[in-house]
Amino acid sequence: MVFPRHAGRALQAVTVNTAGGVTGGDRFDAQFAAGLGTDLTVTTQAAERAYRANSDTPGTVTTRLAVDAGARLSWLPQETILFDGAAFSRRMTVDLAPDAQLLFVEPLVFGRTAGGEVLEQVRFHDTVTIRRGDTPLFCDAVGLAGDVSAQMHRRAGGAVALASVVYVAPYAEATLADVRALLPPTAGASLMADDVLHVRLLAQDSFELRKTLIPVLERLSTDPLPRVWRI
Repeated sequence: MVFPRHAGRALQAVTVNTAGGVTGGDRFDAQFAAGLGTDLTVTTQAAERAYRANSDTPGTVTTRLAVDAGARLSWLPQETILFDGAAFSRRMTVDLAPDAQLLFVEPLVFGRTAGGEVLEQVRFHDTVTIRRGDTPLFCDAVGLAGDVSAQMHRRAGGAVALASVVYVAPYAEATLADVRALLPPTAGASLMADDVLHVRLLAQDSFELRKTLIPVLERLSTDPLPRVWRI
């Protein structure tokens, strides 16, 4: 973990995966907390990679976020890239205080399209739960198995990159029109509550995904995006 200097008000934390990626049998557990009245941004040094698994045991990543009263947390990891043969399971849990704020994104890319990679055999499971006390604000689950490239061609027009953005703040409703104006036809934004905005994006590759995703995150952020997003 490194803490770069920057011009914004939030503390920036950049995680560094010294393993270089996740493969079968790996297990990573992480916890991050924004304390009372603080502002924390967590990002990654580079894209995460889920490599071919040589066993039946998937690689797992479990992350827990906690945001205390009056605090704000921006969870801004760069893309996770799935490689052919990957077996990968990911679980995210976010606990918010009643007046806490959250900006959350998870970008996902299916293979290295520049190299013509096709994902013919993948096992991927992903769950996200965001709650305020005992009240769920957002619950999402994705399960993919087998020939993912063929599935995306049939169901998503050949898109190979996607992202989910969740914004929890008292003024979330006021951002809806601006966010929708930034979206292409392959994306959508809606209010799940007056203070909960959800955006889903599909793109033909990671470059096109970022072309939309970065302006959306800039509109919802109170600080400039971390520099690693520009490298």
